[in-house]
Amino acid sequence: MAAQTLCRSHSALGAFYRRMQARLGAPKAITAAAHKLSRIFYRLWTSGDIYSDPGIDAYEHQYQERMLKNLKRKAQAFGLELIPISNPTECVS
Repeated sequence: MAAQTLCRSHSALGAFYRRMQARLGAPKAITAAAHKLSRIFYRLWTSGDIYSDPGIDAYEHQYQERMLKNLKRKAQAFGLELIPISNPTECVS
């Protein structure tokens, strides 16, 4: 039930749920979020730590960095190199 309410949450878990919902659909996103919540709960229960939510911005930044790293790895596998452009709105003809 807690995972279902993440669709309205302004937290990193809410952002995770919405990303999974867009990719997998609502039922599987609820299951994935519930699994993630249970892992967090178990870790906190066994260690006695306190949960601190990194927030949506930190989660989105981490996700963007992970996607960029994967893209660079795939380009390298094809023998290509990624070169960042200075202005993303410019199109190269």
